[in-house]
Amino acid sequence: MSRAEMDALGWDECDIIIVTGDAYIDHPSFGMALIGRALEAQGFRVGIISQPDWHSADAFRGLGKPRLFYGITAGNMDSMINRYTADRKPRSDDAYTPDAAPDKRPDRAVVVYAQRAREAYPDANIVIGSIEASLRRIAHYDHWSEKVRRSVLPDSKADLLVFGSGERAVIALAHRLAAGEPIEAIRDLRGTAFMVKPGWRPEGFVEVASTDIDRPGPVEPHSDPYAMEPVGATSVAQSTTQPIRIIPAAERVAARRAARAQQVIRLPAYEVVKDDKVMYAHASRTFHLESNPGNARAMVQAHGVGPGCRDVWLNPPPLPLSTEEMDWVFGQPYARQPHPSYGEARIPAWDMIRFSINIMRGCFGGCTFCSITEHEGRIIQSRSEASILKEIEEIRDRTPGFTGTISDLGGPTANMYRMACKDPKIESSCRRLSCVFPGICENLGTDHGPLIQLYRKARAIPGVKKVLIGSGLRYDLAVRSPEYVKELVTHHVGGLLKIAPEHTEDGPLDKMMKPGIGTYDRFKEMFEKFSKEAGKKQHLIPYFIAAHPGTTDEDMVNLALWLKGNNFRLDQVQTFMPTPMAMATTMYHTGKNPLRKVSADSEVVDTPKSGRQRRLHKALLRYHDPEGWPLIREALRAMGRADLIGAQPRHLVPRDQPVILERGDAGKAGGPRKRGGKADSPVGARRAPPPARRAAGAVRRGTGK
Repeated sequence: MSRAEMDALGWDECDIIIVTGDAYIDHPSFGMALIGRALEAQGFRVGIISQPDWHSADAFRGLGKPRLFYGITAGNMDSMINRYTADRKPRSDDAYTPDAAPDKRPDRAVVVYAQRAREAYPDANIVIGSIEASLRRIAHYDHWSEKVRRSVLPDSKADLLVFGSGERAVIALAHRLAAGEPIEAIRDLRGTAFMVKPGWRPEGFVEVASTDIDRPGPVEPHSDPYAMEPVGATSVAQSTTQPIRIIPAAERVAARRAARAQQVIRLPAYEVVKDDKVMYAHASRTFHLESNPGNARAMVQAHGVGPGCRDVWLNPPPLPLSTEEMDWVFGQPYARQPHPSYGEARIPAWDMIRFSINIMRGCFGGCTFCSITEHEGRIIQSRSEASILKEIEEIRDRTPGFTGTISDLGGPTANMYRMACKDPKIESSCRRLSCVFPGICENLGTDHGPLIQLYRKARAIPGVKKVLIGSGLRYDLAVRSPEYVKELVTHHVGGLLKIAPEHTEDGPLDKMMKPGIGTYDRFKEMFEKFSKEAGKKQHLIPYFIAAHPGTTDEDMVNLALWLKGNNFRLDQVQTFMPTPMAMATTMYHTGKNPLRKVSADSEVVDTPKSGRQRRLHKALLRYHDPEGWPLIREALRAMGRADLIGAQPRHLVPRDQPVILERGDAGKAGGPRKRGGKADSPVGARRAPPPARRAAGAVRRGTGK
């Protein structure tokens, strides 16, 4: 953090300097700490520059020039999501900054930090990573500028981009640079991206156009197999000169896999997708179909035209960390608290996770609004039981303020711990976008036994009074294990359990890739049954998304009626925010559905985009708030649903607006006070896993999952 600390350690230089947009908290919930400690364990000297003043390069010279590279991260959250609401309004605070002070990081922090580091030392190696770089590795729709932006690589002028869980790639990179290998020669690390000249590819690689894999338009008719002389066919005499050989199935599969491993998919160029929405949707679909590390191919996308044209090359995503590797990463000697230089300043993100534990990474849910899959992948990477229990003991013994309550044992989803495909061969070849939609895959193991055992052992640790589950629950999995639901409800709910149906109507749920509301009803029945058996009065707190692609005004009215019928009065609600690279963002931008083959005449996805319609959908979620009643009444009349306006229980809103008195007069007159709706919370803060489940910077929701 400072030259004085370097001097105290006897360092004349740092091998790696990590620049981060977050306050420095040496805890495995924070990406810069994970990477820093992993590199330190390999013998490298790591410096941290936290929330530097980006208006000049001076702060980037503070620790001198790094011997190997600068590692640039925006922090645990994308800087644009961190700084702006779904309606593009500036946020008034920053949970990752001391005393929640705003404006301590720039817009598009990765680009700005990388440029300043290059200005500080022009010949230094620049490596970018974290959630912001990871989700901007190809051309992407940017909600804040309302246009398609280039990959972050050409804008940042970085030498290398590390995406996904980056520990393995960063460690390998550091060792190879330390051995004298130039960074421009390191082109074979999985989970990395870089700029190359057009036509560059490793020896033996064959380029395949994305349109040959998933044609975005009418398919050309196949040739007639019964034609006497097919075009391009050889004569009968010629065709019979070669002996017929039946190739065994295993050999055919092996040959196909070997061929795939040497293929690179050419995505439509940036100059194409920025203007052609059909091709953008096609590129998005192709990209997501190549997300399984077991069969994903390299991808390349051109940026620029003429002499200035360069390709962004993406290697296949990183292989999942093994349990042993996960234990090693989380077992480093973290200080488990903010840097001493912050003194008594309060850092809200730290307060949120100081007593919580990340037990796994990844999510196979595939929710289209969620960014976790694009970053951490679909394959669950779980820690061992022993590693998790040891961390609980460390919290008990070392974390100031611990009173006996573990606030969460979770991850991107609370109950996917140790779940995996029943057959590794099927897992490595699967191209499904979700293991649980439209139904739970028959090849998915859904055993909750290891998690139940972990819960029981965790709460039996001396000094631990309560273990709560704060991560979002996948209730379509939970209902398959009544034993798990009983264990959860009896011992691990603190009165309220957050759960996210997201909607009640099939239209938007299909576009989200979420289960129907009937599954929620089954879980609710089990939750209430086991709560009653435990003698506890507990409640479910459901969360919903307003204005998601595929949602009509009628859908939101039906949701509002469901909320009223179930006596739910939501306080804090969220409007859909299009986050980079998410499939729901593709629907929002293009009006096309990338979950199916895309063409000019393929399915059109109606998306609420206007400010008025987005406000209406949010107001319907808060149907009980008088502030939204005028907008709701106007919409109901326009929809021919004036029958829902009135004072009876069957009505959604009253006909008349209450008199709004000033706050100072309301108490005197005994009249109603004006209630203002709360602003959208940061994406990921409502039900997204807290930073503990975004260890490498993963954002959970786009707005949620």
